[in-house]
Amino acid sequence: MRLNILSALVVSVTSASVLSNSHPRKDYNLRPFTLNLDSRVPRMLELVKNTQLPDAPEYPDLSLDAGVPLSTLQSLRTKWLTEFSWQKEQAAINKYSQFTAEIEGLTIHFVHQKSRATGAIPLILFHGWPGSFLEFLPLVKDLTSKAKTPAGKSVAFDVIIPNLPGYGPSTAPPANWTTADAARIINTLMTEVLGYRNYATHGADWGCSVAYHLYSSYSTTVRASQLVFLPFFPYTPDQLTDAGIALNELEQFEEGSFMEWYTSGQGYFQEQTTKESPNTIGLALYDNLIGQLAWIGEKFINWSDPRAGTDPSVLTHNEILAAVSLYYLTKSFNSAGFIYYQNQNGFATNYTKARTNAPLLFSSFKYNVAFWPPALVEKTGNLVAYNNHNFSGHFPSLNNPPAMIADLRQIADHWE
Repeated sequence: MRLNILSALVVSVTSASVLSNSHPRKDYNLRPFTLNLDSRVPRMLELVKNTQLPDAPEYPDLSLDAGVPLSTLQSLRTKWLTEFSWQKEQAAINKYSQFTAEIEGLTIHFVHQKSRATGAIPLILFHGWPGSFLEFLPLVKDLTSKAKTPAGKSVAFDVIIPNLPGYGPSTAPPANWTTADAARIINTLMTEVLGYRNYATHGADWGCSVAYHLYSSYSTTVRASQLVFLPFFPYTPDQLTDAGIALNELEQFEEGSFMEWYTSGQGYFQEQTTKESPNTIGLALYDNLIGQLAWIGEKFINWSDPRAGTDPSVLTHNEILAAVSLYYLTKSFNSAGFIYYQNQNGFATNYTKARTNAPLLFSSFKYNVAFWPPALVEKTGNLVAYNNHNFSGHFPSLNNPPAMIADLRQIADHWE
């Protein structure tokens, strides 16, 4: 069981000294945590080394629509064996303040990086699939540092980044676990474990669903939300026309990207959502590193800005290998994918408005796989800021950290 691995990773240091500026109300077995997955690294590298790939593509000159190219997979495999170092990645991760807490029988792993600034806003960041807490680490230093918003208001954040249940060191949830369930235990984490009276949320991919549930259903504690994705299915061009929503040039491009995903890019979504498939894929690739790399790496590549890896993007092949390594080393590849099967209606077709007057901020990015113009976002909450960026795709915290940091700082302009 992954819980046994997790238990071996926990460092026995008292949490009170580490969380001296927080006010936890209950114990919840809150403990500092150090990631140590070295014991599984030899097996990981052995699998990478011994997996055979074709010498040449059977069908050359195929587009990315057909899947990850053999040449890309070969390049990633070579880098994994000759350049990538999990020990180096792990050391960098362990520079952040990590903890575990036990809530409703689940062990939740999270980063809790506190700002030294007075009046810092508690901000919790939610990843989706095939992400993890790793995708938000490039934001932490700037978000915890004191800065000014474009409106001239001082801002800094206490940053909390959980691994959702079933991801990374967090234990797998029970059957029929939904994003609403995740929202409930995360609210417990924020209010009962860490002692925050109010906080803000941010969500990407499936994380938007957790963030939005908190925004809508926990309005006394969640006082702002910033999203880059919505738990509502985007409109097609015909639906936009029928709703009288006109698009500018950038928005037309983004709508086109969504339709490309909708018509030919959501096979993985159907596979992981429908009957039999999630467990079949999860078990088939459970001890197949190149298989996991192909399945996950394709998403990072296809869903990102074509300029990924060039300034300001930090999304290189190294980050893809780190993401896949974390899934394998924590034995979470199968459980992470179950978020689709457990939330088959996770993206609603009927838009409803959140039961709160708290500010909602939204960021759109040119190469994201889905697109919501301001008129649609307004249907879901009290929209106070909408930013559309010409650089980045589905992983903006990796693809365009400066834009993501600036947009998150806008929370302070509307924080009460």
